[in-house]
Order: sequence, then structure tokens, then C-alpha cells
Amino acid sequence: MERANMDDQTWDRVHQPCPMCGSSDAVGVNQNGSAKCFSCGEFMFDYEGACKGKGMNTQPQTNQVKQIDNVGEGSFIALTDRQISQATAQKFGVKAVQDLKGNVIKHFYPYYNGHELAATKCRNTVTKDFFVNGSYNDTGLFGQQLFKGGKYVTITEGECDAMAAYELLGSKWAVVSIKRGAQGAVRDIKDSLEFFDDFENVIVAFDNDKAGKDAAVKVARLFKPGKARILTLPNGWKDPNDMLRSNKHKDFVEAWWSAKVYTPSGVINISDQREKFHNRERKDSVPYPYEGLNKKLYGLRQGELVTLTGGTGLGKSSVTRELEHWLIKQTKDNVGIIALEEDWRRTIDGILSIEANARLYIDQEREKFSKEELDKYFDILYDGENKNRVWVHAHFGTNDIDDIFTKLRFMIIGCDCKWVVVDHLHMLVSAMYEGDERRAIDAIMTRLRSIVEETGAGLILVSHLRRVDGNKGHENGIEVSLSHLRGSNSIAQLSDCVIALERNQQADDPDEARTTKMRVLKSRYTGDVGLACSVMYDGETGRLHEISNKDIEFDNSTGEAF
Repeated sequence: MERANMDDQTWDRVHQPCPMCGSSDAVGVNQNGSAKCFSCGEFMFDYEGACKGKGMNTQPQTNQVKQIDNVGEGSFIALTDRQISQATAQKFGVKAVQDLKGNVIKHFYPYYNGHELAATKCRNTVTKDFFVNGSYNDTGLFGQQLFKGGKYVTITEGECDAMAAYELLGSKWAVVSIKRGAQGAVRDIKDSLEFFDDFENVIVAFDNDKAGKDAAVKVARLFKPGKARILTLPNGWKDPNDMLRSNKHKDFVEAWWSAKVYTPSGVINISDQREKFHNRERKDSVPYPYEGLNKKLYGLRQGELVTLTGGTGLGKSSVTRELEHWLIKQTKDNVGIIALEEDWRRTIDGILSIEANARLYIDQEREKFSKEELDKYFDILYDGENKNRVWVHAHFGTNDIDDIFTKLRFMIIGCDCKWVVVDHLHMLVSAMYEGDERRAIDAIMTRLRSIVEETGAGLILVSHLRRVDGNKGHENGIEVSLSHLRGSNSIAQLSDCVIALERNQQADDPDEARTTKMRVLKSRYTGDVGLACSVMYDGETGRLHEISNKDIEFDNSTGEAF
């Protein structure tokens, strides 16, 4: 005598009721008294104790495999407990037994090996337990012997669901059922794959619960692309038999015809996407403070990672301050700043300087303003309508990489920052204490990209350039390319946009020495790259102002105009 099998594991008893989720037949019980529910996934060390705690009957319900000895038991009658007609029951070879009051108390489901009866499953409709006469390990699916090819075949999760679906579809299309429930669905279908070769379409109509939905996807994957469809039952209906008993023939047929062709996650059928095509979420853009950048990039967008790069001393901090101030003044969004090379006071001084048109980060310049004047600028940026909008990382001299990323995530999620500036990448690399700079950059860029994708925040990252060979370096204003990014190709690959700064800070002409070119090296959104604009630094105010080509009149004897 063999033990019943469930989910490729041997159990002493199967299809027992679950005291945790209320399922009537989803539990397998081990010899040691432990059990698992294959509906809710709960594991119980003491199944009988769990049942007693819920006031359930704990008497063993033996679901054991026996030799066929009751093939003749029962008769072909309507399965009134499931509202399945006599004609359908007889079609599928299902017999039943009634008590003296005419109530159906047993079902007998036949399983065939080819056209030879090999096993009969008997289900007690009162206790919900079952036993199998014979062995259906080598048998086909329930109902498989009845059908030979065609346009459609439907797979259900149980014998009564198969008969119910057959009736709901007007007794027209082939319907079969798996043998071992949702947990054994893949194994059952694999054993009968050849049977499905002669059908054009396979409709998977499993139960409307998590186990059924998960199993439906796994089964659909077994068929060639475009062949399997997954039927989604209307809300509120558990399975096909549930709908039959409520006379929902029309609703089931509509859902059956509407079953979508299964495609793997991440692969979509464009024919089904017309509404989403027209009703897509619009990417709102915040314009840059410089018109030349806007012409090429169409502004800043949330959900994008913008890398700002340039040589040492070429104005990355000045441009960053302008962008931070611009986002505070031009949007209502919260702004976060992680500046790893400076104290938080220096950070807010830099942004206040933009508002005041004065270099307030220099003590001698700040002392020219009264406390009331400084408070006025502070209120404009950090209080009043802008109260609680600007968040700055105060690192107090310690920079642990995981701590930094925790604060970055907190700024975005906890502080609702829609824009975050990280200055700069290579300080993050130093925080990792790894000898391999390239690998460290790869890891950090991947984490930054993931945060952007996950949260939808806009991130501006400052990055350095590597030293270049030759007589002219970045301090001499050479043209920057993506290959100049320091340390790893992942900076360019994982950024949506890369903007490089170029300036000949060693030029004899003072105007040339304080003029910076902005060059777009990458733009995933527009694809438009190249020289975007030029900005000139005002030494008195510390501001950057965009200038046109007409404004550029360098002394060609000492410098090179652009």
C-alpha cells in the first residue's frame, strides 16, 4: 500500500482541512504530526493541536492509494452538490453515490492510461477527504482520454471544475484537469505535454487565489510563445464550478474569450497597449537656468540621473549651486543635498550667495550684511513658503557608504525630496575603502541607478575627470569626451545625461579664463549632444551668467575664442 503523493513529497495524509486559512483540502500531514498547507503556505509542527485550537475534527481521514476494487461502485447521476448535469458526469465517466435522502455523498473520478482505466479517485463530499484506487502516476489528465486535438483546450485545477467549465462553455470545447492540485500542476502538465500538441490554444483556468494564479503562470510557460492564455475569473468567483453553481454562464464565457495570451514579465503585446500609449504619464520637465542646455536637453526630469563633470577647479561647485538654487526657486518640490567635501553651513551659504548675488561663503563678504539682511535671504530660501523643503546631509566628518545611502533614501522617501544633488561620486568611492576604484564605481553607480528607478527622484551627480595624456589638460580647456570620465564606463552607461564643463583657467585673457563651456556628452532623452552654451563667472557676485557667441571677444593673441 502506497502513501498519497502531493507536491513531489510523500505524505501520510493529504487534502486535509487547514485550521489556519480555512481551506477544506489543502493540507498534507507527515507521519510525525507536522503538516503544511498548500493554499496559505503555513507549516504546522503539531497539526492536530492546531486543529483542536480551532475546534476542528482531528480524526485521521485516510487518503491512501489502493488497488482498483470498486470500479463498479456508484452510478451515472447528476452531481447535484456541484450542479453538474448527468450528461456531463457520464461524458467524463464520473459516477456518484447517494444516501437514503438522495444527497450525493461520493464522487468517483476515472483516470486513464491511454484508453485503459488505471485509477479511480473517490471523494467524500461530506468530509472532503479522498482516496485513490490504483495509481494515477502514469495516467493522463482528468478527461484527457475524451479529446483529440482541436482549436481550444482548457485546463482547470480540479475534476469538478473541468466538468463545470465544459458545461459553462456549452459542452463544445475540450476541458481537462490536473491531478495533484496547484502545487503539482507543472509536473502533471509536463507528463501530458504531447496531448496539447494537437490543440491550437491552451486556456489555463485555475482557481482565483494566489496558489492558482502562481501555478497558472508556471504552466503557461511550458508552452510555445503565443499558445497559452490565462483566464482571469471575474472578481468574487473562486473557480469555474463556483460560477456554474451561480448560473454565471455568460460571465464565464466572456472571461474565457477575453483570456490574454501569456507573455513573460517584461514582454508586452503592443496591440493591447493603445490606451496606455495615449494615456501615458507625462514627464514634466524643469528648465535649466541656461537656454543652451534647454535646447539640447528639454530640461531636467524626475526619474533621471544627470552627471555633471569637469576638471578640478573648473566650476562644478558653482554650477551645482546655481542648479540647487534654481530648483528651490522654480519648483515646489523638496530638494536634498549631499555634499561630502564641505560642512553643511558651507552648503547653505553657497545657495544663499546665489539669492544675495554676493559671495556670502567668504567671511569678509558676509560681514558686509546685517543679521536682518541675512535673515531675509534665509527666509526666502529656507522658511515661509519654502519651510521644510531643503534637506542637507550633515556628515560631521564621518562618511560610511551604507550610512550615506541610508540618508539618501531617507531624503527621498522620508523627506519627500523629488530632487537630490550628490557631490561627489569619488568621495563615495573613498567611503567604500576598496582598492579597485573601477569596481567601487560600478557598485555605487548601480545603487544610484536603482534608487532613481525605484523612487522616481531626479538625481544630479557630480563626478571628476581622469588626467589626460598630452601637453594640454582640462585646466587648459581641452574638449571633454565620455572616455575622460574617471574610473569606469558605468558612469556614462548608467547616467541618463552627462554634462561636461570646459574652461581654460590658465588663459591670459581674463574673460576667457572665467568663461566655461557646457558640453552635453550624453542625452538619453533627446539624443542631442555637443556644445550647448557658455557661461561667464562674475568675480564680484560669484554668479554664472549665460553668454552668447556675440558676447565672446577674447584676445586671440593670448587665447582661443569659443
